[in-house]
Amino acid sequence: MGTSKTKEYRPSDDEPFMNERQREYFRAKLLAWKDEILEESRSTIASLQQDTVAEPDLADRATSETDRALELRTRDRQRKLIAKIDEALRRIEDGSYGYCEETGEPISLSRLEARPIATLSLEAQERHERRERVHRDD
Repeated sequence: MGTSKTKEYRPSDDEPFMNERQREYFRAKLLAWKDEILEESRSTIASLQQDTVAEPDLADRATSETDRALELRTRDRQRKLIAKIDEALRRIEDGSYGYCEETGEPISLSRLEARPIATLSLEAQERHERRERVHRDD
């Protein structure tokens, strides 16, 4: 398995959709992404802990509180992403990964490549966003 061929492997449309190799490819991609986020959040936490020193200057304090709010927002986004990645990994296990939740059609490989946590095909996603726009304007 550890040959250099697997590194260059790219899922393509001329093989069975979500075959073993594609599932393995996306699992590895998702796990690598998750590691990256966890690494990022570890450094976020470290810098948050460093910044807890009381800032005597009001302007400095305001700046560091703005930074802190940003860091916390970032952590929240990271947590949500990790939840979505875990969901995608579960879908790989149960065989529903790569299929649109709405239509049951395969999601294009290029879309999964760009957004491995996608649960809707591009068409379904666009319909979904159009509906949300319409409701937002009510």
